[in-house]
Amino acid sequence: MSPALLTISQLQAGYGDQQVLFGFDLSVGAGEVVSLLGRNGMGKTTSVRALMGLLPISGGRIVFDGLSIAGAPPFRIARAGIGLVPEGRQIFPTLTVEENLVATAARASRQRWTLEAVYAFLPRLAERRGHLGDQISGGEQQMLAIGRALMTNPRLLVLDEATEGLAPLLRQEIWQGLAALKRDGLSILVIDKNVDALLRLCDRHHIVEKGRVVWQGSSAALAADGMARDRYLSI
Repeated sequence: MSPALLTISQLQAGYGDQQVLFGFDLSVGAGEVVSLLGRNGMGKTTSVRALMGLLPISGGRIVFDGLSIAGAPPFRIARAGIGLVPEGRQIFPTLTVEENLVATAARASRQRWTLEAVYAFLPRLAERRGHLGDQISGGEQQMLAIGRALMTNPRLLVLDEATEGLAPLLRQEIWQGLAALKRDGLSILVIDKNVDALLRLCDRHHIVEKGRVVWQGSSAALAADGMARDRYLSI
């Protein structure tokens, strides 16, 4: 595995008196694509919210590029180099596509991801640049959420439910886009229910059950471990 860019160890978090994460562990190497798998309600989104500073943590460590970011506010985590594509997209409905993209743009010059680069990578957005956020399709909104995250010029891209609710053709476009980002060397942490697509895309996988990672390994190992898939992923 490549050197760790992100390391989460023994993370504990929850909502009020309801604890959700119980010693959660996960790592992403530089240039690596890693999945987080599990049934609904097992702690996937909670772990993302805790990582991004959107949820207080009660224990554990989060280290990104050698620096502790546990408990840091969301804007500092974004500035550190983590871009989020949240569950539900959460784009600004009354801003145009272009305004959504510019709103999150990194201010430093000579960045990899400029408005022009995002439009070249996601040409549907260029076609819709003048449309409001609530005037484009769900798939286009997901592309916009990805483009918005890229405009922060992240070193790690985090996607919570990357293709949920999308038509098959649009799902395929998203997976192709993520594969292109992988070839570009971007580190990615992705949550999705499409195990077959994740096996093709990802280097490693983590399975979470009741707030703990109960299985981790390579795509080859997960493809071969039918017992783990049946136990932790089957409905």
